Amino acid sequence: MSRERIAELLRRPSAGGGAEVAGWLRSARHAKEISFLVVNDGSCLAGLQVVAAPELPDYEAVVRQLGNGDAVHIRGELVDSPGSGQRYELRASAVELVGKAEPDYPLQKKRHSLEYLRSIAHLRPRTNTIGAVLRVRSAAARAIHEFFAARGFVLLHAPVITLSDAEGAGQMFGLDFFGQPAHLSVSGQLEAEIAALALCDVYTFGPTFRAENSNTSRHLAEFWMVEPEMAFCDLEGNAALAEAFLKHLFGRVLDDCAEDMAFFDERIQPGALATLRHVVEAPFERLTYSEAVGILERSGEAFEFPVRWGADLQSEHERYLAERHVGRPVVVTDYPAEIKAFYMYLNDDDRTVRAMDVLVPRIGEIIGGSQREHRHDVLLRRMQAQGLPADRYWWYLELRRFGSAPHAGFGLGFERAVQFMTGMANIRDVIPFPRVPGYADF
Repeated sequence: MSRERIAELLRRPSAGGGAEVAGWLRSARHAKEISFLVVNDGSCLAGLQVVAAPELPDYEAVVRQLGNGDAVHIRGELVDSPGSGQRYELRASAVELVGKAEPDYPLQKKRHSLEYLRSIAHLRPRTNTIGAVLRVRSAAARAIHEFFAARGFVLLHAPVITLSDAEGAGQMFGLDFFGQPAHLSVSGQLEAEIAALALCDVYTFGPTFRAENSNTSRHLAEFWMVEPEMAFCDLEGNAALAEAFLKHLFGRVLDDCAEDMAFFDERIQPGALATLRHVVEAPFERLTYSEAVGILERSGEAFEFPVRWGADLQSEHERYLAERHVGRPVVVTDYPAEIKAFYMYLNDDDRTVRAMDVLVPRIGEIIGGSQREHRHDVLLRRMQAQGLPADRYWWYLELRRFGSAPHAGFGLGFERAVQFMTGMANIRDVIPFPRVPGYADF
């Protein structure tokens, strides 16, 4: 177990003296006259070895019958371990079987494929890999709230049921809301703009949904988004906040999940630790979209997707910029208006918008955002050009009539961020209960 968990056991002795631990057995090895049990309570990666001697009550009836997956409650004395690879072990004085794992318990002591573990999502949190993912995910969520609270942001709970499509892409789950056609939200951004134009600095952190029939390793039908929104803020302020946010998020996970991150670096994605430290320590580069296209055109690289002004940047382009051209995170700004959403602020050239993407090594885009269009007439013209019904967005337009102000924000896909931190290859393995086409059993 981790130093922190051991320290807690030492600080909080059991009622009868000594220490106690409750958890699940990762292994049970019964020698001729002694038993060695490894128990894990999910608080950390490593288990605690328990030494159980024949003098224990019910040794033959209980201890010798223990096996993988059994839930146990054990009391004893925490002592220095003579074995290698562990600082302490627990000399048991009492062993209680709380819940027996039947002989067909699926998680035997061997390595299981991540694909197989998705079929037993009710048990996979007990594995080293998924347990570590969930601890990192929890620490990351805590760091997000910590970051915004320290800066005076107000947490807004955005609705899940909506009539609006923030992206204008039409890939939404439809539903009948008491006789009225509605959708599951793809973003809390529009509602965050309402709150920002009253409270200045707000953020949402909640589930969102996409009805894409996609079975790739990068897409989910249900996922979580972090979306801050700031009034009286322009694109430059937005980019500065995004940089500070990522540095705080990754820095806290490196500090709070050192054991788990070392596991990912060793077993899942070699170099994961170095990449995260680099993001935390390196200043972010700034490039305009036009500058980025010029760099890519002159690179001499044989990209799979052709590079031309007016086309969106693909992952291979983004990775080239972040990994090979500047060697650190990059904020690309001022994209062509025709490839970006209707709500992004139109520049004076009438062909680009104040959009930004934050690119990091290994995955490319990790954050997307923009300064929002706060001018009523320009916003209405942009909506009409994209065929969006003005009556559906009447309140959004009205915000531009009643004390409108410049404002900006961005979105971070939480699962994408966890995937980047841990190096997990499939996004389905960084969310407790993945929702993808044909898969919603758990």
